[in-house]
Amino acid sequence: MNALNPIPMSRSLIQRISPFFIARIKQNHKLLSSSFSSSSSALHEASSESPSPSLDAVHMTDNCIKRMKELQASEQSSDQMLRLGVETGGCSGFQYVFDLDDKTNPDDRVFVREGVKLVVDDISYDFVKGATIDYVEELIRSAFVVSRVVLFCA
Repeated sequence: MNALNPIPMSRSLIQRISPFFIARIKQNHKLLSSSFSSSSSALHEASSESPSPSLDAVHMTDNCIKRMKELQASEQSSDQMLRLGVETGGCSGFQYVFDLDDKTNPDDRVFVREGVKLVVDDISYDFVKGATIDYVEELIRSAFVVSRVVLFCA
């Protein structure tokens, strides 16, 4: 490894672990597709308002709720939902992507707290199940972040 160019080491690591994650995503997609083919609508809605966190839900902090309500007020649209996705990229091979959306897809899971909706597609859901979504304000940035991701090993 060259001290001036650490990228080959990172690229090598990503190339070694990518097939594992790609295979897992494809396997989950096949399982989800087969389980949803019998129903016309696969939209799941769950509440994340319970006081004891569920390992199956994706939770939102008070700061997340407050910021979403501010965004809804500024857009003058209470239909705006926070969409969370997982994409390839970043140092560990995956990164979280947040977006505002006003529509749901058939394979979405919707989590509701205090009227604020968080939407996660089924493939991304596997990677964020049990996580908490927060909104942080720091000196150099303000952003929605994923924290407390529960990882399971089989």
